[in-house]
Amino acid sequence: MCNGNYRLIFTAALGSLLFLAASTLADEPKPSPPIERLSEEACRAASRVFDYDAKIPLESRIVEKKTDEDGYVREKVVFRGAAGELVPGYLQLPQTEAEQHPCVLLLHGWSGAKDRWFVDGGYMSGGQVRKALLAAGYAIFALDAQCHGDRIAVNDYAPVNHYEAEGPQPRKGYLMLPEIYAQTVKDYRRGIDYLASRGDIDVERIGMVGYSMGGTQTFLLTGVEPRIKVAVACVVPAERDKYSLVAPQNQTYGIGDRPLLMIMGRSDTMCPVDHAQQLRAMLPAETSELIFIDAGHKLSHDYVPHAVRWVTERL
Repeated sequence: MCNGNYRLIFTAALGSLLFLAASTLADEPKPSPPIERLSEEACRAASRVFDYDAKIPLESRIVEKKTDEDGYVREKVVFRGAAGELVPGYLQLPQTEAEQHPCVLLLHGWSGAKDRWFVDGGYMSGGQVRKALLAAGYAIFALDAQCHGDRIAVNDYAPVNHYEAEGPQPRKGYLMLPEIYAQTVKDYRRGIDYLASRGDIDVERIGMVGYSMGGTQTFLLTGVEPRIKVAVACVVPAERDKYSLVAPQNQTYGIGDRPLLMIMGRSDTMCPVDHAQQLRAMLPAETSELIFIDAGHKLSHDYVPHAVRWVTERL
């Protein structure tokens, strides 16, 4: 073979290698910028948005009782929320002889509802989480977030997404995302007051599991509510604006050394791996853990045992 042919082959091979290298570099995810958070003093000042008046009468009542296929009684309860609205929720007690039960709050994701915790599989394997906790001896308590589920009337019965109003002045909703988050956090604080009023819940043993929006709210609620003793935050969306009222990183001060597990999707576009790692690094290494599931924002049911284990070993 002549030297000219060698040169042609070498040039073509080199070009292919350079192309492959460039393609590989292009496919590499860009590193996330460093997470910023406010100072501890500023965070504590900003967190006053989650304060509520505990003196407002709860006016709570049970409006429905049903027995599910596993024999657990589901109570539908309502109580007066922090903004004066009636807040609906589901409460189930485990089938044990204990006079008081530890309780786990279950927080659904954006556009979801409390009913998602009663569906096996689905977007968050909610039924599996709920049943595993009940079987382990824990009560569960799930509310509808503001503008979700039975509270959709606040948004003129339109879902928080998947709908754009027609006409010259289209709108998507009356409440902005931070308002929905803040109201839900305050209503869960009122919900713990309700649990304390019943007598069959051990309010010294309150935990929580939140998914997506509920994962962010897990950071927010745990950061401002000392009655939360253990928490699991799943697929927490990244919030890079440190001035946002719903930035989870700002509540890491308030969480302190209470046990918190983050369960994230390795390919979740809503929160890159390195962002999740930075967020976890803001928590004490001794009392926090970060687990990645080979999934996107929709985790497989493989995450369920991790969430349940974290609660049962610490609450």
